[in-house]
Amino acid sequence: MTAVLFDFSGTLFRIESTESWLRGTLAEARWELEEAELTEAAQALEAMGALPGGGDPSWLPEDVASVWGVRDKSAELHRAAYTGLSRHVRLPDEGLHDLLYDRHMSPSAWAPYPDTAEVLRTLRERGIGVGVVSNIGWDIRPVFREHGLDPYVETYVLSYEHGIQKPDPRLFKAACEELGADPRDVVMVGDDRRADGGAAALGCAVHFVDHLPAAQRPDGLRPVLDLVGAQQRANGSERRPDK
Repeated sequence: MTAVLFDFSGTLFRIESTESWLRGTLAEARWELEEAELTEAAQALEAMGALPGGGDPSWLPEDVASVWGVRDKSAELHRAAYTGLSRHVRLPDEGLHDLLYDRHMSPSAWAPYPDTAEVLRTLRERGIGVGVVSNIGWDIRPVFREHGLDPYVETYVLSYEHGIQKPDPRLFKAACEELGADPRDVVMVGDDRRADGGAAALGCAVHFVDHLPAAQRPDGLRPVLDLVGAQQRANGSERRPDK
């Protein structure tokens, strides 16, 4: 085992709650809502799946359906899909829909899972290459930098920068090539069995975690260390850590 690839949302990081997302956006825009109105709007946004990284839509409006399946192929499609969903929820000002989208890209809107730093740091200390492969419509590197995790990641392969999205094996292949790793010596870690499972087509091992709130998944990533350690012992070799 020479490298580990990780998904971003629901695997290494978790987005804030829909209510927190809405409250933060309203505060930044200096809009005030009665508590009952705010709660109702947050519930409606949740049902629409309007928060990127949150839950799936309970139903898909016709005007969003045409971009939903390809939303991670470009920044424009990603914004159109999610602002399209949020616009099905009545808010006090039309501009809030774009402000909501902008807020979700803020590093403060994301929290690493409790064991993320430990796992990434330990892998790098063991000389294991680390990459992030994400279906996403914006640059997640500032999130890693803000939370002090960027030093542990050697490469980011983001769907919108390549115009393709998981489960297309070309994304995983690009990450393996960036890390100089044979896909057969790589494990992909993610929360989406269809999207992240696409790495298996290259011969990568695949390990799944549950997409849960951070407090409910304190150690979901730690088994990756055991998996890598077992493979290294089986191979009888280990890459030297970077200096």
